[in-house]
Amino acid sequence: MPHVVGLVLLGAGLYAGYRAFVRVAGKMQAELERAEAEAHQPVVLEKDLGSLEYDPASGVYRPRHRG
Repeated sequence: MPHVVGLVLLGAGLYAGYRAFVRVAGKMQAELERAEAEAHQPVVLEKDLGSLEYDPASGVYRPRHRG
């Protein structure tokens, strides 16, 4: 009879370990998918140039000089 109790406890421990492994693996998979989706998005860098003024010599707009 003690062998049966030991086997039941061993089985319960293995099952609990399996469920914990599946839970952690699912979280890791979700984090990996989120990171991959984030890596494929273009990076947008914004820079505030302030006021721009047209430079007729070059034909482009340049930041207005402060000073």
